[in-house]
Amino acid sequence: MDPTAPGDGASPDVLALAKVVARLRAEVADLEGLASVAGVLERAKGVLMAWEGVSADAAYETLVRRADSRGTTLMEECWITLGGIRPKPGPARPTTHGPVTESGRTTPQGALPARGSDPRPGHGDQDSRTLMAGLAVALTDARSTDDAAEILHEALRLPLAVDGVMIYTVGGAGRLELIGHSGIDEVLAAQWRDVPPLSGVAALEAITSGEPRWLDDLERGAERYRLIGSPERWPTRAWIPVPGADPVTCAIGFFRKASIPFGGEERDVLQQAVRLCGGTLRVFGNRRAEPADLDVTAVQGILDAVSGAVILLAPLRSPSGEVEDYRIEAAAPESVDVAGRRGRELVGRRILETYPTVAGTPLWQGYRDALDTGATYEGEPFSYREVTAGVAETSVYSVRAARLAGRLVVSWIRQDTTAREVRRLATMQRLGNLGWADWNPVTGTVNWSDQVYTVLDRSPGLGPVPLEELPRHILPDDRPALAEAVRRLLDEGAPIDRPVRIGTADGVRHLRLVAEAETDAYGATVEVHGFFQDCTTQRDAELALRESERAVLVQRGVLQAERAIAARLQHALLPIPEQSIELVGLCVDIAYMPSDTGVNVGGDWYSAIELPDRSALFVVGDVAGHGLDAVGAMAQLRFTAKGMIITGSALPDAMDRLNTLLLHTAADSAATTATMIMARYNPAERRMAWVRAGHLPPLLVRGGEARFLPLLEGNLLGASFDSVYMQDTLDLEPGDHLLLYTDGLIEIPGENMDRALDRLAVAAAEAMGGDAPDALARLLAALHPAGQDDVCVLDIHLPADAE
Repeated sequence: MDPTAPGDGASPDVLALAKVVARLRAEVADLEGLASVAGVLERAKGVLMAWEGVSADAAYETLVRRADSRGTTLMEECWITLGGIRPKPGPARPTTHGPVTESGRTTPQGALPARGSDPRPGHGDQDSRTLMAGLAVALTDARSTDDAAEILHEALRLPLAVDGVMIYTVGGAGRLELIGHSGIDEVLAAQWRDVPPLSGVAALEAITSGEPRWLDDLERGAERYRLIGSPERWPTRAWIPVPGADPVTCAIGFFRKASIPFGGEERDVLQQAVRLCGGTLRVFGNRRAEPADLDVTAVQGILDAVSGAVILLAPLRSPSGEVEDYRIEAAAPESVDVAGRRGRELVGRRILETYPTVAGTPLWQGYRDALDTGATYEGEPFSYREVTAGVAETSVYSVRAARLAGRLVVSWIRQDTTAREVRRLATMQRLGNLGWADWNPVTGTVNWSDQVYTVLDRSPGLGPVPLEELPRHILPDDRPALAEAVRRLLDEGAPIDRPVRIGTADGVRHLRLVAEAETDAYGATVEVHGFFQDCTTQRDAELALRESERAVLVQRGVLQAERAIAARLQHALLPIPEQSIELVGLCVDIAYMPSDTGVNVGGDWYSAIELPDRSALFVVGDVAGHGLDAVGAMAQLRFTAKGMIITGSALPDAMDRLNTLLLHTAADSAATTATMIMARYNPAERRMAWVRAGHLPPLLVRGGEARFLPLLEGNLLGASFDSVYMQDTLDLEPGDHLLLYTDGLIEIPGENMDRALDRLAVAAAEAMGGDAPDALARLLAALHPAGQDDVCVLDIHLPADAE
């Protein structure tokens, strides 16, 4: 049944579309037939390549020779070869079909190296032969040149680190046409889909010379060639012509992301792979333009310099000579269709395939009349509707068509462009809260956009305001400056760009007025263009930000003043000695480092004094909180503890009274709790008695080993009236170091306290052995305190030579 035969009552447009569908079906059937034949041939060649280790060309010659000797056809010999496949005895052969790709095809895997081996083929002829055999079998599944590119990419991606493949063929007038690609993004492919016959194109040189082009040094290659994509993305490239046709019409490009040149064995493998693709590309990639009596390249060059929408149409005729469709051969850059395709994106498209609803319209008949009679066709405006990405788009066109050398030069104007631009401008004004205005001092005419009335809070029924009267409509304080600016604009042509304010029912509105003048040959202003913008929201945000910055500055000043006062008070209450002190035979090193973050001063403190009975008192404490309150509580505890011990109180009793004192003064101070260690040393017995109130345990370093003293019972001060404080003693030996410290010495955000104490013990054992005078400095250098809290440390050392 002839699908193009006229049926009863069939309209011309239906017949035209039926012919297109019939032609496309016939082309698909032909391609499927050729693909099946080519698939059998390529599979038989792949089997011979794998078995006998020969090239693709040699495999083909072997099949031809066997067919001649047996008196069979080439296709029969291919089936005989495929039917004779038998598994050989011995180790199993690696499969030539690997994992399934996203497209559903299988990729050759037999040549992939084992994990940990050199990934490049060529290190064994068997690997190369297996790779080629697998590639030949995989190519039989190809149904298009894009399939061939993807199969090549998948086969060579791991063995040869090939990251991208592009296939070009020579089209009409020597242009290069991209007919397949893989690993290349669609944006770049669209940019390089159609390449004019320019010099310095490596793919074109490979085709015309018949020799590969290896681009290993792109710094030098960029001086000679026009590079596809950025050199940084693909620093290594190769363009290899596809043999088998005279002249050569195709070339395949291989791209690497690694800056590693293709080696000699790799080049051989790539050339073998290209030879394997020859049959597939001859079946699917033969798209050379038909001979023409018109230099399409020259026409394209002319259209490139033409403004407006212009294309060149070539008629496509049936065997009987009837025009079935038109193909776009050239297009001006400003040619845009209803779907947004522009310029050379239109080249190669067929009219009925791309715009099927044109069939049977007056435009279609106008094309035919212009082509047959040579009379220029200028049609009435017509509507064209197309659904793109699920959105219906209707546009109105006026089309003109004229015959040129058996073709049609078609130009058009899109009538709805102006309306669309008006809508876009209105949307932009609304979103930007601005409106345009034009004043003509010569004619006295004023034109405002609708948004100006909204910005100025003016009823459209009142009409626009002349430029000279504009100052009367703003606040009185801004009128003189604006009136002077308007005068200079009209007299001297000086532009205006200044803020103004107007009063509205909602309050004061802040506007920005921008205007500039157009002058005649004598310098007189003939027209003024400008815009009003409502900046009230921005102005309010700026004022709020400014007020916030002012409040921050005030608060910063208060905090800095408080820190300065607290620091001076702390220094007066807690002077830090510049060197070690000696107390009743002990050498005491002191380190105090205030926090380096924030503006507050902490409540860490210490005491190291000699008592009237020739004993020594050592205290280290940490008051919760920062600032003046913490410093005041520190001073209260420090001096009270010293007074009670001097007057004869025992250590547990003194700690209990300090707890009661802090509980009773909690209402008057933000620092309501504190931790403390208090120790009293008797030099005659070399005995240290000590108590603790919620503080970290002292650390004893003796004989190169560090251990913490047991945790005695005792809650932190200010926590409870029922707190009980226990006392323990420690006999010091010559060479001992006893470390009293606050948590800032070891505290690191997020670290467990047990781990922090272990870290302190290890560092102290390494840094505090012997009588070295800088033991405490070495410890601090090893610990690197975080600096987020105050650090207070007492190193109480009994010299090794103590009597």
